[in-house]
Amino acid sequence: MNNIALIGFMGTGKTSVGISLAEGLGWDFVDTDKMIEKKTGIAIAEIFHKYGEQYFRKEESEIVQTVSWLKQSVIATGGGVVLNEDNISCLKKWALIICLRAKPEDILDRVRCDKSRPLLAVDDPLKIINNLLKKREPYYQCADLYIDTSEKHVENIVAEILWQLEKRGMANAASSNYKG
Repeated sequence: MNNIALIGFMGTGKTSVGISLAEGLGWDFVDTDKMIEKKTGIAIAEIFHKYGEQYFRKEESEIVQTVSWLKQSVIATGGGVVLNEDNISCLKKWALIICLRAKPEDILDRVRCDKSRPLLAVDDPLKIINNLLKKREPYYQCADLYIDTSEKHVENIVAEILWQLEKRGMANAASSNYKG
């Protein structure tokens, strides 16, 4: 296992968990959305607004190809990365894929005030969350491991992931020193 890729819906904790998990493993952390923003020079919400989702997904696929070659990195992916089968194939070659999940209500609580979520800029965001989760659920089946992040602190989620990795003989010695 060269890398760990975190997939899951927006607001499930991919970035916050990813940063802490990378620290616990002594690995690097990369966020594909931040890489897209750096490459394009504009925010994700602006990309969606100016160029549309299709353009964003093209940029996302290029970034996934780039990060798949990294070594000892925790990769936080965008919520829709799973919609492209090539993205998952690319990630699976070099990473253990962990899907972070959360209850729709928890997701809404976490992202409610975040204006950078273009898919939720609607009158009934909980309805959109439920619809998108239902639509994307089959795509999340590609994961090697599933972790529910509802009502849990980052430290507990990371400890659970490290325990699962250790159980599978995948965690290195740095994970046993994780203090959260």
